[in-house]
Amino acid sequence: MVKKYLFIFILVCLLGPPIASQADEEDLDLERLTLYKKTQALTHVPWYYLAAIDQYERQIHQFDQNQTIAITFPPHQWFGPGNVTGSTDITQIAIHNGIGRDGDGDNKADPTNETDQLYTMAHYLLQYGLTEQAIHHALWDYYQRPLAVKTISQNAKIYKQYNTVKLNERAFPIPKHFNYSYRSTWGDARGFGGRRIHEGTDIFADYGTPVRATTYGTIEIKGWNKYGGWRIGMRDLNNVYHYFAHLSGFEEGIEVGDIVEPGQVLGYVGSSGYGPPGTSGKFPPHLHYGLYKDNGENEWAFDPYPSLRRWEAQ
Repeated sequence: MVKKYLFIFILVCLLGPPIASQADEEDLDLERLTLYKKTQALTHVPWYYLAAIDQYERQIHQFDQNQTIAITFPPHQWFGPGNVTGSTDITQIAIHNGIGRDGDGDNKADPTNETDQLYTMAHYLLQYGLTEQAIHHALWDYYQRPLAVKTISQNAKIYKQYNTVKLNERAFPIPKHFNYSYRSTWGDARGFGGRRIHEGTDIFADYGTPVRATTYGTIEIKGWNKYGGWRIGMRDLNNVYHYFAHLSGFEEGIEVGDIVEPGQVLGYVGSSGYGPPGTSGKFPPHLHYGLYKDNGENEWAFDPYPSLRRWEAQ
């Protein structure tokens, strides 16, 4: 019996808790989009910025993924420093210089009410103005972190371009009709540049095999480094950085700042790296694929192998 429960515990750790059905996720996406656009109609704050802020908050806090809106405010900020009872009455909040606002007309500003949450964030942005520069200024003052401003701004452009928040598709980085092989190489020792561990998964394939975007995201970096050779990096809607290295070249027209989608070709498998620009052939051709998660304070690498297996099977 103990072995049985231990096995279940390991499965949960590897696979994560049960997720909502596809129908439930679609209903939740539609509910969120409706709330964003309703707030836009009331305040004129672009819905896609509200969606991007909500999505960013969802990644930096521990939230139930089935929760409708994830935007939160510190209690002293919402209620006001002197509102020690936490009164949601809008008059009391105003007296104590809280930022909580009533979005649904009930004369209360409830920090757990999704309409009030969105309306309060929209009201905060409105104090700065509705230009892109003004919103960036507001985001900087609120988060005090350049990566937060960049991530939210990038994601807002993605939501605006596709006019939806239902952007959950994934793609394996190598087209399935090409020959490739890979195994878990996370943590393997690497010697070039000093003792270090391997932060990624190597997918071996022939020179020139297409390398594809694995999800929706924005190209953040493109060019050479001495470890990864010709490499390209993109950040997705979940604040995860995807790193594609050792390429032989890039797809024509791909530039930093571009929005990309699952399956879009970014470059081609090579063996570049481990030296100055142009170094190639020091190892067999392969794609080094890495994933890095940002939680609003720090960024760290995590093993992409389970994700690759899941995307390959889809």
